[in-house]
Amino acid sequence: MAFEVSDGLLGTFVPIAVYWLYSGLYIVLDGLGMDDYRLHPKGDEETKNIVSKWTVFKGVLVQQAFQIAVSTLLFTVITFTASNYQEKLVIGDESGTVRKQPSALVIALQFIIAMFVMDTWQYFMHRYMHINKFLYKHVHSKHHTLVVPYAFGALYNHPLEGLILDTIGGALSFLVSGMTPRVGIFFFSFATIKTVDDHCGLWLPGNILHVFFSNNSAYHDIHHQLYGNKYNFSQPFFVMWDKILGTYMPYTLETRKGGGFEARPVRLKKAQQTKTD
Repeated sequence: MAFEVSDGLLGTFVPIAVYWLYSGLYIVLDGLGMDDYRLHPKGDEETKNIVSKWTVFKGVLVQQAFQIAVSTLLFTVITFTASNYQEKLVIGDESGTVRKQPSALVIALQFIIAMFVMDTWQYFMHRYMHINKFLYKHVHSKHHTLVVPYAFGALYNHPLEGLILDTIGGALSFLVSGMTPRVGIFFFSFATIKTVDDHCGLWLPGNILHVFFSNNSAYHDIHHQLYGNKYNFSQPFFVMWDKILGTYMPYTLETRKGGGFEARPVRLKKAQQTKTD
């Protein structure tokens, strides 16, 4: 008898595996020497960040364990509901039916809808966690202990933040887009790659994600700095809500003395020039 794993279960565990594999890729690249592509000098990870990498590693594991528990419950409820209220397109015989997967065009449309829903949810929840002093102090500030972001610190969050932003946001994206659990595996894996990439702390030439998304590692790095704390809330795909609601902080990417790059906010740069004049 063959052992089968449901798509819903894979949708929970595959993105976690992708998280550590993609983060691991950046760790390997770091070992090869990436000083010419860093957004901060290498030593800043130790001197500016409030928590150690070991603490971050343990914190991410706790966050993911909590995410597994909640996501498994949510997928169980969603799958049960869908099986009772959605129209079934099936192939095979009556003894074992399999839902037919949508066409490539439908999947692309579902991805776009899911990205829009996730971005909308995360923008407003993320921004509210900065506005609400209690939530910022006791929940969201944990993520901002990483002033200098790096790849595997992308999900270093308070479990409540992970529940609100990631788990509920992911569930809404899944439900509103109408994607199947199998398509969800690919979407959540893609969203995970995007999130890790935005926190990698590097500006690598040829990064294809930078071609399609202006919300990138430099854009999000601005938000992690003290001067950008009230700007660039959008994550993980687009920057539209920042632009629409006036929280968009443009930047220039400049070569730093000693190697690497620095994301310089345009507003801050103009202010400094004014003082000089």
